[in-house]
Amino acid sequence: MSFSLTLQDIKEARARIETYIVRTPIIKSYKLSERFGCEIYIKPEIFQPIGAFKVRGALSKALSVSAEERAHGLITTSSGNHAQGVAYAGRMLGVRAVIVMQPDGPVQKRENTEALGGEIMFAEGDYEVRWKKVLEIAAENGFVPIHAYDDPAVMAGQGTIGMEILEDLSDVDTVIVPIGGGGLISGVSTAVKGLDTSVRVVGAEPDATAVFQKSRANGRPTSIPVTHTIADGLQLSVPKENAFSVIEKNVDELITVRDETMKEAVRMIARDVKILAEPSSAICLGTLIENKLKVSPGEKVCMVITGGNWGLDKMAEIFAEK
Repeated sequence: MSFSLTLQDIKEARARIETYIVRTPIIKSYKLSERFGCEIYIKPEIFQPIGAFKVRGALSKALSVSAEERAHGLITTSSGNHAQGVAYAGRMLGVRAVIVMQPDGPVQKRENTEALGGEIMFAEGDYEVRWKKVLEIAAENGFVPIHAYDDPAVMAGQGTIGMEILEDLSDVDTVIVPIGGGGLISGVSTAVKGLDTSVRVVGAEPDATAVFQKSRANGRPTSIPVTHTIADGLQLSVPKENAFSVIEKNVDELITVRDETMKEAVRMIARDVKILAEPSSAICLGTLIENKLKVSPGEKVCMVITGGNWGLDKMAEIFAEK
């Protein structure tokens, strides 16, 4: 069966999750608008209960199965915001949430996950290796496995962001979304194009890990070496076919952004919007800072600020540079 994701899937996801999440506002930044010569709006998913958008997809998947299946518990692998999203889903639904993490993952995000009731298990290896471990544990215990991005129900949950943007800013011209695994932009672009095909959807990737841009150039999913980037939430070396197919269908432009530019964007958003966005979120503004995204006067541009869960010590380093 071929993969498909539809606007109806996203509408159904919203019906499942809307009582558990925050409908984040659309905020116009007059300072950024003046600076870049267009109308800039922010969709701050940092206002979600876990400080990031991942809670939408985690809840969508958890609520897409029967109560009997869910009662056995949820399981995933993640060292970041998805881990906290699944832990939060477990807490809200009153079921176990088991998170498989690598031992050297970010301490703060592990502690945040535990504070939400997540049960941590450690396993070595990259994401794909740990996902195989997740499936083994799920089979043994009846847990519901929740992939961070390659699951239709997860994508649909993230897509509710796109629905909200079009409902609250119906005359938006361009929507910019960060790309890591591709689950977020798959959902958002499906919602946006499903509601208004004229809206331009732009994906922002770290210059160091531009896996979907390379895949687009090759006409097929193409793996790249694992490369360090400050946007740790967007690191990916092996693209999935599902996300690739949706991105090729719905995403108009793919733009890469340098690490140094993301740091500048973090500082600019903090100064002009008064929001602490982690680099993986600030990458959207980076497309404008590097002048790679061409905009016209009066164009309405909405950027999804996906999360703000970086440690304050690491954020301080960025602000100390200038």
